[in-house]
Amino acid sequence: MASGVPRRGLLRPVVGVGGAVAVGALTAVQARVNGQLGLALDAGLVAAVVSFGSGFLILVVLSAALPAGRRGLSSLATALRERRLPWWLLAGGGAGAFSVATQSLTVAVIGVAMFSVGMIAGQTVHGLVLDRVGYSPAGVSAVTLPRLAGALLVLAAVAVSLTGGSIARTPLWMLVLPFLVGAGVAWQTATNGRLRQRIGSALSATLVNFAGGTLVLGVAALCHVAFVGAPAPAPPQPWLYLGGALGVAYIFISAALTPRTGVLLMTLGSVLGMLAASVVLDVVWPPESPPAVWQRALTVALAAAGVIVASLPPRLRRG
Repeated sequence: MASGVPRRGLLRPVVGVGGAVAVGALTAVQARVNGQLGLALDAGLVAAVVSFGSGFLILVVLSAALPAGRRGLSSLATALRERRLPWWLLAGGGAGAFSVATQSLTVAVIGVAMFSVGMIAGQTVHGLVLDRVGYSPAGVSAVTLPRLAGALLVLAAVAVSLTGGSIARTPLWMLVLPFLVGAGVAWQTATNGRLRQRIGSALSATLVNFAGGTLVLGVAALCHVAFVGAPAPAPPQPWLYLGGALGVAYIFISAALTPRTGVLLMTLGSVLGMLAASVVLDVVWPPESPPAVWQRALTVALAAAGVIVASLPPRLRRG
């Protein structure tokens, strides 16, 4: 090629960013589904158990049915038996449980876009830190000017989405929780990617994530029901129960791609997908104070620019 960059060198970031965008879009859809289920059941933690538990069952079936799944389980069992896996590599499900529980508690009230705003800010800041300290399975990633500029552009998109009167009517805790979710998701993404490297199976790494999350949420939901009472009757709409399947899809993609992309690039790509999907979802299910058309367009444009700047191969950055 004229630029001297091999075709494979250009294709790899394109595939990585495309997968990251899909992760973000699936995250936004899952947030809406889980939020509506939490509203219908009048019990966010119970809705979170339904979502995570269904995802766990899907993964158990896939792991038993697929040869790759059985190999992954064997590798996982061997690593556990030989004590080659530190406990924190098995704890990613805790962050996933917190994410799904927050979706179920907040999205029906604040909308997908507001949830995405807080989550994006937490992901962006924490993803940059994790890459810098070398927690990412891709190793240490220097905080270069292009990567920093990409992160700042994404934060600018977040700032634009926060303008307007709707923010003043939102309870503070509903804004803080999504930010903490974003920080947790960035750590979860890196942790699942490292686990996938150790056992050689994205499917088994995802199964570990859902097993831990289901356990945490199950205990929390039982405590909630014991003190507050039983949830409302289960709603009849089938789509309200797709949260687990959506979670399986995006966590599997994250675990498979993060060793190639690093945490920050995965975070930036998912930001673009999440913002774009949030705009569509808030058009289909309008919030109380929808943002202006220009605001939506500028938010997505800034996020897209951030992804492009951060993901260009090094030779193209230098021109």
